[in-house]
Amino acid sequence: MTSAATITWARSRRDLVIAIVVVIGLARFADGVAVWLIGALLFAAVGLGMWQVLGGAALGNVPPEAAINAAVATAASVWAVRLVPLGLWLAPALLIVGILIDRCVRIEERIVVGSHALTASDRTALLVVAVVVGFTAFTGVAVIVPGGLADPAAPGAPALTNQGLLVLAVADGVIATLLGYRLSVLRQPNLRAASWSAATYGGAIGIGAAALRAIGIPRLVGPAVLTLVFFLWDAFHGASPARRRDPRWIWQTALLVLLGLAVILWNLRLAANRA
Repeated sequence: MTSAATITWARSRRDLVIAIVVVIGLARFADGVAVWLIGALLFAAVGLGMWQVLGGAALGNVPPEAAINAAVATAASVWAVRLVPLGLWLAPALLIVGILIDRCVRIEERIVVGSHALTASDRTALLVVAVVVGFTAFTGVAVIVPGGLADPAAPGAPALTNQGLLVLAVADGVIATLLGYRLSVLRQPNLRAASWSAATYGGAIGIGAAALRAIGIPRLVGPAVLTLVFFLWDAFHGASPARRRDPRWIWQTALLVLLGLAVILWNLRLAANRA
């Protein structure tokens, strides 16, 4: 880009990030179903904003997946920031949110606008961002689902219902699918193959979220372990196409099915014991 275009791009990126942070800060005063709705609307708005900003910088077509990390990070921050009490601590929390979203935008700009081919450094940067966004999102979902964060030591903490557990698992699975697609499309030029790979991320994380919550791992340890599962799953999928033709590719599907059945049986047993 020319220097004038670079300045324009920097201003557009700055304005986008500032607007996002301001709305997230205001959303801290919302409650109930409105928090879900604000997160969903911001997800869509940031997705469109990313395409506009990156499109203006690249002067060309922007791949849809380029908006995923920033959009998920924004929605996740709306939910996760509720861990921070209203007061002075909200300011540094919003600063961290701004840095995370700005980093998401900068990495995508480097990939979309840059004239160089995708490098190992670019792949690593995307993976690191996806892992951080994943942890933020898994934490945020657990925060806004009543009883989503297990805290046995907290008196009067809301109990997680079966419906809440389903929402928790599905929401985490959808988030993992989106982040997994952003990573998979780097390795899978074929849309069908990338979509299938992303779906396995969602299946693994959805099952893992239900299992970890059923175990009752306290507080942020659950989202942290779930993030580790996401990272390990990506490491498995980072194998070359030749290795993906290995029988282990079939076994991973079978393993997901077995894990899913185990989680269902486990939760049925827990429900029977509570009754």
